[in-house]
Amino acid sequence: MGKPAVKFVTDFGPLLIFFVIYFKNGQDLKIAIPPFVLATIVSLLIVFFLEKKIPMVPLTSGILITLFGGLTLYFDNKIFFYMKPTIINILFAGVLFFGKYFSKKPLLKVLLQNSLNLEDEGWKKLTYRWTYFFIFVAILNEAVWRTQTEALWVNFKVWGLLPISLIFFASQVPLINKYRLK
Repeated sequence: MGKPAVKFVTDFGPLLIFFVIYFKNGQDLKIAIPPFVLATIVSLLIVFFLEKKIPMVPLTSGILITLFGGLTLYFDNKIFFYMKPTIINILFAGVLFFGKYFSKKPLLKVLLQNSLNLEDEGWKKLTYRWTYFFIFVAILNEAVWRTQTEALWVNFKVWGLLPISLIFFASQVPLINKYRLK
């Protein structure tokens, strides 16, 4: 299996495991959360074994999945798990927004400098756009879990957030091309 395939499996495997177990076992979060947490930890260990490091975003997500999954089970309260995507996205938005006060470079530049090479103005605009996107997704998650059934929220979490993120990322290509350093 090539590196892109391993990355795909470690990124989306735990979520797929969660989805399948949730719907195969009577739509019960209590049954689906433990394998999701375990699969997330295993995927982080695989990434560490292969790359000798764990990137900050998957590590943060893994910690929060474990924390909020554990809180959901311990307190027998699904709200912790429903709010996890909201909290992760607000956290990412806050880190990007406030990162400019603690770093001389836009934080997105620090995180993605090996993947993209942009002018500083491009990094600044991209950082703001990602900040707004994370806030939008947090609000969207809140709206879905508070107004829809749990099953619809699970489908949204698994099948809605990824396409929304891909569409947003694709919409940033013109900005990236405009500010790409030659």
